[in-house]
Amino acid sequence: MAMKYPYTFTAKLVQFPIQHYFKHQWIWRFYFIAFGLSVPLFYKLQKLANMPANQEKWAESKRKQLAEHH
Repeated sequence: MAMKYPYTFTAKLVQFPIQHYFKHQWIWRFYFIAFGLSVPLFYKLQKLANMPANQEKWAESKRKQLAEHH
């Protein structure tokens, strides 16, 4: 039997209509679609950023910065 007024956290959690929000809010569908589409993009960017040539350019840039400050 449900309480007329759920005053404990557990009672509030049990009576919360989560199914309604999953069914009627657009954000849940688009969140998972956007996540699925962005994972390959971020993977490709990570691979490009960690290429040996790019790491050498970054190290050279850092060496120049440190040389200017000393």
